Amino acid sequence: MPSAKSTRVSIRKRGRNLPLRTRAKTEIRRARALIDASDIDEAEKAVQSAFVALDKAAQKGALHANNASRRKSRIMKALLKAKSAS
Repeated sequence: MPSAKSTRVSIRKRGRNLPLRTRAKTEIRRARALIDASDIDEAEKAVQSAFVALDKAAQKGALHANNASRRKSRIMKALLKAKSAS
């Protein structure tokens, strides 16, 4: 069974990290929905705000830097594919 201190630290870290991760996931979801709806202008704004959220989460340690980079790459790839299709 984990010690009381490690449990307290874990709860504290989760409290700090969860809002950052949630915000990043929400922004990504919003951007993907706009990309799928072919609303390119709004999708570009949403992608930029997703980038900010991912960078902030990575900077604060809520996400690994490579994880944030991979997500940014995939969402940009989807945006560029939608742009070329329209």
